[in-house]
Amino acid sequence: MPRPAFISLDGLDGTGKSTQCRLLADWLAGQKVPVKLCADPGSTAIGEQLRQILLFGRDHHVATTTEAFLFMASRAQLVEEVIRPALDRGEVVISDRFLLANVVYQGHAGGMNPKDLWAIGRVATGGLEPDLTLVFDADLDVAFARRNRDADRMEDRDREFHARVQTGFRFEAGMRPGPYQIVDATPDLAAVQQAVRHKVARLLADFGWTISTEG
Repeated sequence: MPRPAFISLDGLDGTGKSTQCRLLADWLAGQKVPVKLCADPGSTAIGEQLRQILLFGRDHHVATTTEAFLFMASRAQLVEEVIRPALDRGEVVISDRFLLANVVYQGHAGGMNPKDLWAIGRVATGGLEPDLTLVFDADLDVAFARRNRDADRMEDRDREFHARVQTGFRFEAGMRPGPYQIVDATPDLAAVQQAVRHKVARLLADFGWTISTEG
């Protein structure tokens, strides 16, 4: 019997991460793999309200610490309401961002202590960690050029902030080789998706799933 798996996709804004999440979920579903796609923050009633505040609430200044804890609260609800039940059902869960984003955006880029955020995150998630985290990386100019909508609160910050974000993602992935893997998001959509499929297929094969990387 295949084991359930938890996969997160993370990285710089503008690298196609959310699109790759949807393509990956569709591909797995096409191979009869029971898959649950979710977004962090979001995917629950509470999470969607917090998402609106965090990403689109421009009426008030939100302190970095407040921001971090609101993300954590949304994630705690996501784990309780969506992720753990799906894993208990034996499904493969794909999350558009997870705890790593908090560590990088509010930690490396925002000035909080990343180690503190890892510790708080373990409490918020009950110790749940992804089996595989794919970190999408590209040159900042490429990432900025690929944005095809109005910037949210996070995306709207200056280049120096996003440079710290990029450095933070690279640092944290480098500290956790194996479960955290960098994906070059520079090539076209299809090429990046193929790279994603190969990495995910290797993980799922280890978990007892029969997966083809073709198609």
